[in-house]
Amino acid sequence: MEKTPQHILIRGVNWIGDAVLTIPAIRSVRRAFPDARICLLVKPWVADIFRENPDIDEIVLYDKSFIGLSGKLRLAKKLRQKKFDVAILLQNAFDAALIAWLARIPRRIGYRRDGRGFLLSQAVPVSDKVLEKHQVYYYLDLLACAGIKPSDPHPYLYLTDGERQRAKDLLSSYFSDTGALLIGINPGATYGSAKRWPPGRFAELIIRIISELGGQVILFGGPSEVEITDEIIREINKLKIQMKIERLGARILIMAGKTSLRELAALIAACDAFITNDSGPMHMASALRVPTAAIFGSTDQTATGPFGEGHQVIAKDIPCAPCMKRECPEGHLKCMMEITTDDVYSALREILPGQRAVFLDKDGTLIEDRNYLNSFDDLHILRGVKTALKRLKEAGFRLIGATNQSGVARGIVDESFVSESNDYLRKELLLDDFYYCPHHPDEKCPCRKPEPLMLLRARLQHRISLKASYVIGDKESDVMLAVKTGATGILLSATPLFEKSAASYISKDLPGAVTWILEREKNRKE
Repeated sequence: MEKTPQHILIRGVNWIGDAVLTIPAIRSVRRAFPDARICLLVKPWVADIFRENPDIDEIVLYDKSFIGLSGKLRLAKKLRQKKFDVAILLQNAFDAALIAWLARIPRRIGYRRDGRGFLLSQAVPVSDKVLEKHQVYYYLDLLACAGIKPSDPHPYLYLTDGERQRAKDLLSSYFSDTGALLIGINPGATYGSAKRWPPGRFAELIIRIISELGGQVILFGGPSEVEITDEIIREINKLKIQMKIERLGARILIMAGKTSLRELAALIAACDAFITNDSGPMHMASALRVPTAAIFGSTDQTATGPFGEGHQVIAKDIPCAPCMKRECPEGHLKCMMEITTDDVYSALREILPGQRAVFLDKDGTLIEDRNYLNSFDDLHILRGVKTALKRLKEAGFRLIGATNQSGVARGIVDESFVSESNDYLRKELLLDDFYYCPHHPDEKCPCRKPEPLMLLRARLQHRISLKASYVIGDKESDVMLAVKTGATGILLSATPLFEKSAASYISKDLPGAVTWILEREKNRKE
């Protein structure tokens, strides 16, 4: 952009799934203009997707009071008072460009669609190439055409500690076995019946999850989808009688029509895996880095499938799909009916997290803490670490490093050295992987401990069961990382603590922590 903007308006989109897919674009705007005030204009029903997002300074609701021409004029006046330098219109509608123009925002950037090109100061043509990619790139490519460098394309939903804890409390109050496999199921889809797998198939799947995997199930859905979940329960009860199965009800929690959008997100985040039709909650699950099995029929998995690795899409290659219709024009839903319970169950097994891991901090845990280590001359593996980690390996644990390296963002540590030293430790200590956050604390990124993104990435890439895993570190942020992800936290402290820790165990060194883990696992088996 010619001049660095100080006040930026972003016009958001109107559907929950689409809103999730705009998050990387909003992050890109923040990275390009870290000091600007960024305001998001959105409809009320998607606003909660963006609550707690540190890249947004203000959310303005485009609610019912702004309906009609007089309402649009009032909204434009309200926006005009905020003195925006630029409006970035992620929504395609004519209405979005009209309001930005009425608000006299000098720079108005958006795709040339819906006959609104004359209202934009920079009307970007929609290329066939961008329509062939995942929808997340549709928004990022708009920014690229405006001279804004796209950042990480993976969406991420921020949750507060309180939201996570309330979800955990709800689940523990209902399910007696909090350590059991927890599968979220979203059987609805607002676009139309052509996107919905039959309730009877979901019922068969749920019975297999409970009887064959020992799992527990949460049934999700909006207020309009309560009838779908009711039908699933009726089908389950029929099958239960036929199969002579008892006590399924205690392993099924019905939350359809009972959650706000934020509560839904927190409960999805607590799941070990998520099964869903193509829907808004599908995009929420993948943004929360929950392993997702998505059932596709009439819609295009390339454009709107769950974004990122570690997920599975179940679809049949038939001539009429994807037709992009709300209702099946042939009346038989062939694209959905050909997807069997075995197909979805197999996809679930592919994504299920089953590996145990120990996540290890770097400085002060594996090696001596030299305060922004930047030389191999100062890299010294702590005494007893190699032997201790070998014991964990022999017990079947994956070993994964997870470290904050803000020295990179501060300009103190060379990022190439961080990568090289991590690779060295992987080889020396037989680690399976090493993750690091190079960002400054002020960036409020989701990968800096105690935020959970590094562990969530590891879950998807290595199929890690976080509930069966441990986090070891010498700071309370390591312990809080464990709390946020459901793992067990161990704090290393050579001196007595004068403040309370959330750690499950405090050890003077890593060998002591490993001994405690192995004894705990042994007692569990017995």
